[in-house]
Amino acid sequence: MKKLHLSHKLVVGFGFGFGFAFAACTQILSAQTYPDKPITLVAPNPPGGLVDTSARLLSEPLSRVIGQTVVVDNKPGASGNIAYQYVANAKPDGYTLLISYSGYHVGNPALMDKLPWDPIKDFSPIALLTVSTNVIAVHPSVPVNNLKEFIAYAKANPGKLNYASQGNGSVSHIGTEMFKQTTGVDMAHVPYKGSGPVIQDVLAGQVQVFISTPPSLMQHVQSGKLKGLAVTGKNRHPGTPNVPTTAEAGLPSFQLESWAALFAPAGTPAPIVNKLTASVKKSLALPEIKERADAAGVELRYLTPAATDALVKKELPYWNKAIKSANITLD
Repeated sequence: MKKLHLSHKLVVGFGFGFGFAFAACTQILSAQTYPDKPITLVAPNPPGGLVDTSARLLSEPLSRVIGQTVVVDNKPGASGNIAYQYVANAKPDGYTLLISYSGYHVGNPALMDKLPWDPIKDFSPIALLTVSTNVIAVHPSVPVNNLKEFIAYAKANPGKLNYASQGNGSVSHIGTEMFKQTTGVDMAHVPYKGSGPVIQDVLAGQVQVFISTPPSLMQHVQSGKLKGLAVTGKNRHPGTPNVPTTAEAGLPSFQLESWAALFAPAGTPAPIVNKLTASVKKSLALPEIKERADAAGVELRYLTPAATDALVKKELPYWNKAIKSANITLD
């Protein structure tokens, strides 16, 4: 009986070993032939804006580099959750990918109690694609000429300034609350539904302060209808070259960049992830893509899968603290 029992264990062990070896060989083979059909980039926003722009900047050159059709599929709704859940549940074979938006990826986990996806466990990072800075803009009636003067004025007049956002839980809302927490200023929040109504009231002086992406504010800063005090990214924006960064303006501790990054469903084989990230890097390095990105007001910034993962893990607690401290909700 002992001999039979030992023989059975050997057979079972061989079976498991063969199964693992077969699975490994299948992964290697699929990675070698990948891709052999179209790749879909799922965008959690409607056409237009940072995420969709990033998806369409990438799709055409990636198609050329990787040798297969790359299509963009917009799945907006539920604050991004429709697209995120769709990709999280997709087969991890490299054919269904997510163009992720920072406001959803690191904001939703703090804004929603029952999120149907996990920002770390459900996705494999492939690359950071683009970033978009924000502009701190004020109405000309605010008697300041630079960021230091603005902070001093706001501190001397607590609660007298109003700031606008594109809605509760938006990046402009969360970002301005981060600014308040960093500087210690006190401003009242006035939420709107989208950028259009905000711009009208900021230009009219009904609301004095608005922190938003350059496309919303560039022409008004350039014309002098609004004062651009600082941009919140690492670099000055080409559309507002005379507006300093927050670091140059004396506030290096505050940065606010919206980003778009490429993710695959968790469990996607490493060879496929490696092929995708190498292809993305090559695509973003093409000169014509930089020209298109500059025209769209976004900055190309490639990061490796490991660096993209580190960025998410760094920003999750930062956004969580800002959102919880300010009691920000989506209602």
